[in-house]
Amino acid sequence: MKNICCIGAGYVGGPTMAMIAKQCPDLRVTVTDIDAKRIAAWGAGTPPIYEPGLAEVVRAALGRNLFFSTDIPQAIADADVIFVSVNTPTKTFGQGAGRASDLQYYEKAARQILLHAKSDKVVVEKSTLPVRTAEAMDRIFRSGGSSVHFEVLSNPEFLAEGTAMRDLEQPDRILIGGHETATGRAARQKLVDIYARWIPRERILTTNVWSSELSKLVANAFLAQRISSINSISELCEATGADVEEIARAIGTDSRIGAKFLRASIGFGGSCFKKDILNLVYIAETLGLREVAAYWEQVVAMNDHQQARFVRQMVASMFNTIAGKRIAVLGFAFKADTGDTRESPAIAVSRGLAAEHAAVVISDPHALANARQELADLGTAVTFEPDPYVAARGAHALAVLTDWQHYRDLDFRRIFADMEKPAFIYDGRNCLDHAALHELGFNVFAIGKRAWSHL
Repeated sequence: MKNICCIGAGYVGGPTMAMIAKQCPDLRVTVTDIDAKRIAAWGAGTPPIYEPGLAEVVRAALGRNLFFSTDIPQAIADADVIFVSVNTPTKTFGQGAGRASDLQYYEKAARQILLHAKSDKVVVEKSTLPVRTAEAMDRIFRSGGSSVHFEVLSNPEFLAEGTAMRDLEQPDRILIGGHETATGRAARQKLVDIYARWIPRERILTTNVWSSELSKLVANAFLAQRISSINSISELCEATGADVEEIARAIGTDSRIGAKFLRASIGFGGSCFKKDILNLVYIAETLGLREVAAYWEQVVAMNDHQQARFVRQMVASMFNTIAGKRIAVLGFAFKADTGDTRESPAIAVSRGLAAEHAAVVISDPHALANARQELADLGTAVTFEPDPYVAARGAHALAVLTDWQHYRDLDFRRIFADMEKPAFIYDGRNCLDHAALHELGFNVFAIGKRAWSHL
């Protein structure tokens, strides 16, 4: 095995292949995509996505054994192992719209592989897919009457944006699913051997294909469930005077529960959580498991509720109207240390503020280009300003929606002096020093905590 290719140069394919190239200098790794502009950026050593540490890893292997190309047929023909990392968004049309995964790009990739493969291939599902998608790919490969043997593996990613390079270098686990046949086990071992170059063998888990595919959906569903659970308690805390951070600390010390993903906020975002949960809901519904579907659907419903509630609190506390008031939204990425805005809570919050006729100003250190695309239909109802101090000038309120370290370090005394009075801060990530802000004169509202108000 000497050649690896990846179809798809996005948030998963690019970083994953860069890490494999870094750790396995004897393997030739080629990343392909139909987007020539994206490939050019990767090939220049300036990745088109923001991820701490990514550019350095890319540049370390670029031109040595890491290559980027739009020639997908040639990359397929040359490869021994083909990773498929194309987009699998939620369907917006037809059967299963709003819940099922749109697999059209995945099927196109499979048909390309069938068309251009001239030798036996190990095909690795890297995209997040519904359980038993490998079966569909197997059927496509068998339909062409080709003498080439294809072995399909499932190798889902468990990357968190913002820490993706660390997650790739020191993962909690690598999961590889294969068919329980002689050829399936052999193919699975080939992939195990690649990862074992730098990952301890005990962290590389092997399963059957279906367990691997379903594990990815279940992992994201469980993480999102914890966020929605603590957010539901945050509303109860606000109504009773309890503090959600104290609650989280109290229950997080229980070894059966643990402290991770118990931070109250305006909710989860990103490309995976909502999409994967709705996919799980759809799978359960198609299997007639209505109670299972309803259970997981409520996780998404609570997340949507938390974002709508945040806007309602802003309107209510600002004298029941924000029409004509300048509101500076600090942070549009769905989390810190990424420029990704897919399903960001800031989208729903910004739209909610604009619907109340507020003058919304969006600021973010890495996500403004994506923010403009997300809110393009709002026209002049929103403006964009990279400098948070300029965004806050003349504002009636600040809404902190991404927990960038940059925002924790702002000179809030300077910001307060430039704002309209009374000045409000709504901390949607509970990342600021609320007592200190109140001392400066702000009216401070956070998630699941008492308000610090001068009114």
